[in-house]
Parts: sequence; C-alpha cells; structure tokens
Amino acid sequence: MINKTRLFLLLFLILTNITFTQENSIKEFTSNREETSLVSPHIQVVPIKDTTTERNYELYIELPEDYSENNNKTYPVLYYTDAMWHLEMLSGATEYMLEDVILVGISWQKDINENLKKEIGAHVSRFRDYSFRKSNKPEIQKKYQLGQADKHLDFIRNDVIKYVENTYRTDPNSRTYFGYSMSGEFGAYILLTQPDTFNNYILGSPSIKNEVQYLTELNTKFGPYKASDKSSSLNANVFISYGSLEEEMEPIEEFVSLLKNRRDDGLSVLREVIDGTHQTAFPMTVVRSVAWLSSLMSHVSSNNNEISFWEIPQLNNAYISTTPEDKKDGIPIGKLGVDGGNKEMILKLSQEIADNKHDPFDSFLIAHKGKLIFESYYNKGRINLPHFQASATKAYTCLAIGRAIQLGYLSMEDLNKPLVSFLKDLDPTKFVKGVEKITLHQAMTMRSGIRISKKQSEEIEKNPNQLKGQGQVQAYLEHSAPITATSQSFKYQFDPVLAMQVLDAVVPGSAKDFIKNELLDKMGITNYDWKTDISGLPRSGSGTSMTSRNMVKWGILTANKGKYNGEQLVPEAFINKATYKILYTGDDDIYGGGKDVSNQGYGYYWWSADLKSGKKSYFSRSAQGGGGQYIILIEELDLVIVVTSHENDNSTLQIIAERILPAFIKNIK
Repeated sequence: MINKTRLFLLLFLILTNITFTQENSIKEFTSNREETSLVSPHIQVVPIKDTTTERNYELYIELPEDYSENNNKTYPVLYYTDAMWHLEMLSGATEYMLEDVILVGISWQKDINENLKKEIGAHVSRFRDYSFRKSNKPEIQKKYQLGQADKHLDFIRNDVIKYVENTYRTDPNSRTYFGYSMSGEFGAYILLTQPDTFNNYILGSPSIKNEVQYLTELNTKFGPYKASDKSSSLNANVFISYGSLEEEMEPIEEFVSLLKNRRDDGLSVLREVIDGTHQTAFPMTVVRSVAWLSSLMSHVSSNNNEISFWEIPQLNNAYISTTPEDKKDGIPIGKLGVDGGNKEMILKLSQEIADNKHDPFDSFLIAHKGKLIFESYYNKGRINLPHFQASATKAYTCLAIGRAIQLGYLSMEDLNKPLVSFLKDLDPTKFVKGVEKITLHQAMTMRSGIRISKKQSEEIEKNPNQLKGQGQVQAYLEHSAPITATSQSFKYQFDPVLAMQVLDAVVPGSAKDFIKNELLDKMGITNYDWKTDISGLPRSGSGTSMTSRNMVKWGILTANKGKYNGEQLVPEAFINKATYKILYTGDDDIYGGGKDVSNQGYGYYWWSADLKSGKKSYFSRSAQGGGGQYIILIEELDLVIVVTSHENDNSTLQIIAERILPAFIKNIK
C-alpha cells in the first residue's frame, strides 16, 4: 500500500522548493546565504579529508530503513554534490520512489577561507571544485582558483567512494551521480573523463554555456565507440534535463547530440524538458530523475512504452530467475532443475552474460516441455517492454498466412499458385516479363525473382502515394528486371511484402485486424507494436516489437505444431512445411553461428541449422532478427529458447549449441 504520509511529504517538498526557488532566483556568484549545521536523526555526518589537497569536507549519509535488518543485502548508492541544497528533495523523492538506496551527500569545503566565505557564501568552493577550466581573467582566477574539477574528482574516487564502499554494504555495479546547474557541469566532466566512476549520471540543467567545445574535445580524447572494443564505450546511463524557460538551452542540446552521435551501444541518454526556469525546474528534475533511476534498478519498467528503445537505460544488475513468476499471461510456469535442465549450468552461463563475457543479451528465456522454466533480463531488457524484432517479424508474417489457411481463406494448394492471381487491383499490362512465375511459395522462400536496383527503389519511393495498397506490388512488378529462372534464386529482400499483400487481399476486413483478432488476441498478446508499411498494410519483414514472454508464446505455438491452448490456430501441415528446411542456403555466413553450427537452411521466413553438442547434432528452427533477436526451437529436446539483444555481431546459435544443449541433454530420460 502506498504510504500517503510519504506522498504528502513529497508533494510538500516540491511545493516548498518551488516557492523557495522562485523567491531566490539570484546569481550563484552573488549568493551569500549562510550554511547551517546539519542536524537530522536519519543522517550520519561524517568528516572526510581530501588526502591529496588536505581540504576538509563532510559526507551526509542516509541509510535505507531496512539496512540493519538484512546483513546480506547490498544497496545502490546515490552520490550528490551541493549537498546542503539538494539533500531534502533527494531524501524525500527516494524515500517515496526508491527506498532501497544509500544517499551520500558531499559538502562544500568546510575549512574555506573565512573572508571569502563571508563575501560569497559557504558554497564558494563549488566554483573551484566543479569547474574544469581556469578563468582567463587573472583577478577571477586568483580569487576562486577555478578549474580544479580533476582534483575534486580524484577526491571523490580515491577518498569518498572508497570510504563508503569500505564502510557500508554497497552495490559496486550501481553507483549514481546527481548534479544540478554547476554540479551538473561537473557531472558532464566526470562522464567524459572517467566514466567508470559512476554507472548512472543525472545532470540537471548543467551550466555548460561556454563549455561545449571543451566537452567535445574531451569526447574526442576519450575516443570513438567501437563495437569490437568494449573499453571504448562510456558504459553509462545518462539523464539530462533543463527547464523549458531556461535562457541557455542550446548548449545542453548540443551536448545531448554529442553523446548520441557517439552511437555507443553501452551509453543510454534520456533528455527531459521540465516546465519552468533554471531555478523552478529543480524540484521536478529530482522527481523525474529518481523515477528514471528506479527504472534501471528493476526488470519491470515504469515507463511502459513512453520512451524509445534506445532511451531505455541499461540495467545496473541483471535479473535472473530459475522460478519465473506466474504473470497470469497464459504461459505455463515451471522451475529450472525441477521441470528439466541443469540449473547450475544455466546459472553459470547467465552470470557470464551478466558479467559481459558474452554477447550483450537483453533477455534470455527457456521454455521446456511447454513450461517457462528460466527467465532473465540484462542491459535494455525489461519484462514488460516490447523489444524490437527486426526480421523476426517475417516469421510472424508466415504464421499469419498459416492462420488464413487454417480458416479456409487460403489453401495449401494456393501456395503454388501465381501470386498475382490473388491481387485483383493490379494492371498486368504493365508487368515485366515473367511475373506469372512468382508463386506465394517462392515469395515466402525469398525467391520471387524481383530485382530492383537501389536507384530504382529510391525513385519509386519519391512518390509514396502510388505505393498505397496494391500499388506497392504494382510498382515492384513494373520496375523489376524480367523474372527468370536465374533471378528466382534465394535473395534476402522485401519479398514478405508480397505475402502480406496476399493476406490482406484474401481475409475479410484488413490484414491488420486479422492478425490482431485471429493470432495476437488468441495468444493473449496485447503488449506489442506492429508498425504500418508505406502501403498502409502491416509491415511484414520488420517493424514489430514484442515482449520476450510474447516471443515465447510464438515459439510455443510453433513447437506445438500450430496449436495454442488446445486450439489449432495454424495447420500442422503448414508448420511442417514452413519452419523446416526447404532450401539449403550454405554455411559461409550463418547468423549467430560458430564451429558447432552447420547446414543452414530456410523455410517460409524461418531459418534452420544443425547444432552440434558432443558427437550428436540437433536440428534447430529459428525466427531471427537483426540485432540478435531469436526464437529457437529444438524439437528433440522440447526446447523453446528466446534471446533478445541489440548487437548484430553475435554468436547466439553457437552459445545454444555449446552451453544450453548440454544442460538439457543430460536430463533426457
């Protein structure tokens, strides 16, 4: 139950802080408010010395309520600068939205020059500690000693963090920095110089008006991201915000672009615009950033579908379960090791994935004998967020055709009929030669024979109106090179568009409604995205997003020969034809392959391959999507394996052969 008192206190803090900031919208350099001594029964005040500069500071440490109750539990830590200004809001927000976190506030220097302190204020050391460049004005530089961010960062790394981690039960994989205004600027400096200091960065309205060029230089010095070199990644989640009424928004947007243009797979950047000025945006910045922080500490996202996949923050810690929770979503649940599989072997592999020793998985699930017995999420994976499917969409298009056959809108014999015979809105007088040779069977095995150059395709797309409805197929059949026996060879291209056009032509209503009503609804799939093609029809070759559990449902449907929850949704004969090897595509370039993966084949948008374990090979069928999306079926072992990722260069099938099959082969009776 939500604690109403906490909620009231949080709202009170927001309102009072907004009032305070509105009444104190004054320049930082001229603020001379006196620092008061911190007195709170919930906060430990710990004196700490910078062992290099000999400067004295204080840490304000607030522990979770249950800290003393569980001696085996470790906690994420939220470090924040400008402690006296930020303590109340962060304490209130985390108490309500993120209870299990240790708060560590870092004070301004305590033994500062008294005359300077009286003239400027107790916070005067922040201008020195948080700035990373010296002033070009000698009198300013002499007075404030600007540009010592590097020294302050060393203090935080070598003294503050070491003290906290040696004294308290902390989670070293979940360190967060919070900074606002000038301390947000300091956070940007940390991110681009020593990003491993923290896992997560909250940079509220960073004061980087004149620092974008220098930050750009730091980024260049750190070096570009290379997928083959994990050390080249910043490996951080970043929340950046600013007020909608701020005077200097452009530099912050430039900084956001700088980070996003790295195209760094280990870097997640979320930019938020908060209503208000530089001052009044602060309270809501705290609330939104703490909510964001909570989303990367749980495999269950609170964002639903409000942000893009690339804005999803990386999980600080993997979620690994050998006893998946019954979500009442229609998936039977079991236990790894009890209902099959070697628990120790699978846990070892999943921990290696969590430790970044393999491909960057987002999720990894195993169903055995129709039961989900293992579930894990990493990086950008969330149990309730649909993951992009890329070309795995083709497999769903295939099963939609199968559903149309089950309901009598098509027949197995229709697979060998000319594709154009189903499309009555076409003008055959404009077709290139040989179009009648294209059957649905050939289109679904990527052998339509249509050949359109990149230049032709660009020209066609310049007039999107002509591509509406069956106009899309008309354009292909007009502009293709002649269809010949030679051209009707395997080519991985846009052929699924042809299958979707046939589906739309033969079913009552639209293909979109048919897929929803006759497949997705039947399997209880409601949390998904299926984008629309330029034709107005559902996309067929890519463009869907599914949760990992929904991918398991597609796998179970296929493994059960087209039957789901006792209902035959797709004919068994169609499954046997569509998901088994129709073509041998060669072993030169097996996606996700390795030394134990061979004999790659292709069916109706489903791939197949032999996976060798020990001296025996096991036939596998799989839906595959770019970036590492897989639904893998091993019929002999009654396995459905789901993997999502965002790394195109992967070895998933090899991992299945080498590490997962042995965990189940030993358990076969």
